[in-house]
Amino acid sequence: MNASVESFFHADTNTISHVVSDPDTRECALIDSVLDFDTASGSTGTTAADQLMAYVTESGLHVSYILETHVHADHLSAAPYLRTLTGAPVVIGNRIEDVEAAFAPVFPVDLSRGIEPVSSCFDQLVSDGDELPLGNLTIRVLSTPGHTPACSTYVAGDAAFVGDTLFMPDFGTARTDFPGGSAPQLYSSIQRILALPESTRLFMCHDYKAPGRDEFAWETTVAEQRAKNIHIKDGTAEQDFVEFRTERDKKLAVPKLLLPSVQVNLRAGNLPKAAQNGVQYLRIPLNQF
Repeated sequence: MNASVESFFHADTNTISHVVSDPDTRECALIDSVLDFDTASGSTGTTAADQLMAYVTESGLHVSYILETHVHADHLSAAPYLRTLTGAPVVIGNRIEDVEAAFAPVFPVDLSRGIEPVSSCFDQLVSDGDELPLGNLTIRVLSTPGHTPACSTYVAGDAAFVGDTLFMPDFGTARTDFPGGSAPQLYSSIQRILALPESTRLFMCHDYKAPGRDEFAWETTVAEQRAKNIHIKDGTAEQDFVEFRTERDKKLAVPKLLLPSVQVNLRAGNLPKAAQNGVQYLRIPLNQF
């Protein structure tokens, strides 16, 4: 069955959020939402999230889930804000606790500051093979670790939402040098995605316009990825991919929002508890990355 998909590009973070819905019942899920965040002023905003909700309202949709493909390192999630508006549960892969453990040396649980264990922050943790009903559609969960341990691909009808695991064919694949990342795991995960029917539509979470391409893009197919992905396509050996990915990752800069994003997104997008002066603070560990 074909799913209806509407996508929203967030220029400040090059993130694409998606609304996937069953065209018959109007049930929908929001995937990889963005909370606007200005690093210079420390201010947050809901403009991007409000665009999702405007589309939901105008289209007569009912939000059943707020899905996170992984703990994002390049933007803050708007999941708590959207949960307040819709009452929908916030969902992520159950290996989120592995991500929490990997970052524990710099972002530990701290109940005094309202930083709770991840298990108490998300409404639902899903495992490989789990199914979420969405009207006449079913969202199937594929565990696709490698970029992070908790990465999941959500397959709804003829559409799959791959998070950061894959980019457009002319841009390649995700980095694997974050704590808990693994190039061999990423290779295996991509093989699972590329084993879906060739006509499956694949929706990216980010796009940066590969050299020679003038427009942002975020939709491709399994067939196109298998034929054209510049990092991994039919015939690419695991050893070759792992060596390439490992060497490439050594040269990549740290994402500019890594430190704000991870500490917030580990807690389902919830901002830290206010200090005694009533002000909320993010923590920036020094000389750790």
